[in-house]
Amino acid sequence: MASTSANRASDVPTKIKNAVNTLSSDNQPILADIRKSIYAMQEIAVEMEKLNRTQQVKELEDAVLELLYANEECNSFSSVMQSVGEKYQPGPQLTNFKKMLDGEKSKFKGQSAANLQKDPFLRRFREAVWNVHHAGQPMPGEEQEEIVMTTTQFGLLNTVCPITGKAVTDLSEPVRSMDCKHVYEKEAIMQYIRQATKTNNCPVAGCPKALRAARVVCDTLLPVEIEEMRSQNKQTEAPGAFEDFTNFSDSGDSS
Repeated sequence: MASTSANRASDVPTKIKNAVNTLSSDNQPILADIRKSIYAMQEIAVEMEKLNRTQQVKELEDAVLELLYANEECNSFSSVMQSVGEKYQPGPQLTNFKKMLDGEKSKFKGQSAANLQKDPFLRRFREAVWNVHHAGQPMPGEEQEEIVMTTTQFGLLNTVCPITGKAVTDLSEPVRSMDCKHVYEKEAIMQYIRQATKTNNCPVAGCPKALRAARVVCDTLLPVEIEEMRSQNKQTEAPGAFEDFTNFSDSGDSS
């Protein structure tokens, strides 16, 4: 009987960890929907700005700020649950889960509205609206070097698969390590893991994380983030394509 009770007690941390991982996973579709909504609002705001409907643009910006706050709250919830699942160990006394949760919440508390003003997604929204009438000009209060957007602001740590050399936006079956967050082509990374002898560290240069096949997946947010990057790339390439076309026409006329 004592042995059975001990076995049951030892199973509790695993069961709690599995439960909180499930709760955290259930949160991912909500985060994906928030990201999609923010991007849709950005596209609508650009069209409103073209029509000089300033009030509607401001209302959309306020809505984006509210969604970003909700996004931070969801992320905070996931972080709290995962932390509790990793730290919980049964003791001689009953665990005060409320106290444990409150303690973790203080560590992962969501950003304030003031901090969210610097959120990269809000900045991208404002930049897209600004570029309707002021393309190529720094936004008010920003230096030129602050305009450069990094890939990490779109949630993607790498833009190229380290094995195939393909751009992340061109991968046929992208997957991401849940431990180091790098993205790969699925077939290539699974073969890499299978062929690993002593270590199977992430193939991204300088990344020390080990890879496990079960932890390399296409999570809910990955397709959303890749589509965001793909769309951003198209917007960046469009002016150059137009310029090349103009130059081609000019040279044709001169001949």
